[in-house]
Amino acid sequence: MEIIRVSDPADPRLADYTRLRDVNLRRHLEHEHGLFMAEGEKVIRRAAAAGFTPRSFLLTERRARALDGLVTDADAPLYVVEEKTARELVGFDLHRGALAAFHRRALPDLGTVLEKARRIVVLEDLVDHTNVGAIFRSAAGLGVDAVVLAPRCADPLYRRSVKVSMGAVLTLPYTRLTDWYGGLDTLREAGFQLMALTPGEGSVPLREAVTGLEADARVGLLLGTEGDGLSARWLERATARVHIPMADRDVDSLNVTAAAAVACYELAQS
Repeated sequence: MEIIRVSDPADPRLADYTRLRDVNLRRHLEHEHGLFMAEGEKVIRRAAAAGFTPRSFLLTERRARALDGLVTDADAPLYVVEEKTARELVGFDLHRGALAAFHRRALPDLGTVLEKARRIVVLEDLVDHTNVGAIFRSAAGLGVDAVVLAPRCADPLYRRSVKVSMGAVLTLPYTRLTDWYGGLDTLREAGFQLMALTPGEGSVPLREAVTGLEADARVGLLLGTEGDGLSARWLERATARVHIPMADRDVDSLNVTAAAAVACYELAQS
């Protein structure tokens, strides 16, 4: 294994790792070059185990041997830097001391993702990467088969999403709708009953809704963005409106990540 030590944060060989907190820059750079970032040894190993091909690795001096076996088997350079260099390069203290750039893969088409799925989560316009990552983690951990994203949803492979999901975005099948307006009709035509999670008028308790499902029912749980929730169009196209009942303590609903975890658990029991 060749260790390449770099002391200059402006070294062009480290360009993949530039200013990782600059969302606009990263969106442009990562999509232009077809890459995504994995942070921390555990997530890096999960990305490799999921079959993603590494472009390069970046470790701080104190973590220089953390990925010995993985790096030895990969046809990708390993760059080692001092912590000060890493901070200037990425824009924050790299506490885990390990980053890797991986090649993206083309998203599967909707039919492929839905083919064997019985329980799916469908996200409309969630733009917060932390929320998207957290929902993927809950969905994967609680037995959801796949995630479908509206066109404007945040990128699950953005570094923060990958990190918060603990790598679940790398293993849980997902794809993105190309048509926001008619996308739900496609899911309904595939046999999915669409349950819109909303505290609004006309919604029934989620447990009541899932208890009445047929054993082989296919269900899509619709989740909207924080604050505004689901759009009127998606509420209109849902099969049912459901909510998680709250205790009488001046709380009318949970935030979207907590609600997603509870709802995924309820779906898994049906």
